[in-house]
Amino acid sequence: MTLLDAAPSQVAATARLALRRLTLDDADFIVALLNDPGWLEFIGDRGVRAAGDARGYLEKGPIAMYARQGFGLYCVERKADGVPIGICGLIRREGLDDVDLGFAFLQAYCSQGYALESANATMALAKSAFGLDRVVAITLPANRDSIRLLEKIGFRFERMVRLPKDKEENMLFACDTKRRSAP
Repeated sequence: MTLLDAAPSQVAATARLALRRLTLDDADFIVALLNDPGWLEFIGDRGVRAAGDARGYLEKGPIAMYARQGFGLYCVERKADGVPIGICGLIRREGLDDVDLGFAFLQAYCSQGYALESANATMALAKSAFGLDRVVAITLPANRDSIRLLEKIGFRFERMVRLPKDKEENMLFACDTKRRSAP
């Protein structure tokens, strides 16, 4: 994977993927992703049903976080065809002391190694570009695929947490980037 200097919106690349900043032009993709069965089951309904809703979500979420933190959730695209397949990135989340690794993919692109590839690229960014020594991740206990992925990239379960706006408790995983070996 490489950090990219050429395109300001593109932040990292792997053999198969490009990670770039989300823009308002991604509204249709965000509508599809936020209404994907996996998103609804494991992340929750954000009430995003149309492009206008998605633009509001993008402005208040990822785009605002880029301005505040310098990082956020990134659009994950396949290099071969430029198709957006998911999101992966870093989030400063209310209720957590550390920066959080977040990821979600359209169901059609799950179980193909894309989440693993993009999560490894994001963790490399966390350490090299943002100087983070520790990154956490949260997931519902029922989300076995996310748990397996987190463990595969070096995260370890620490405790259960309930975020301020959540009804259910999440599993909190953490990774020390200083001890994490490069993928």
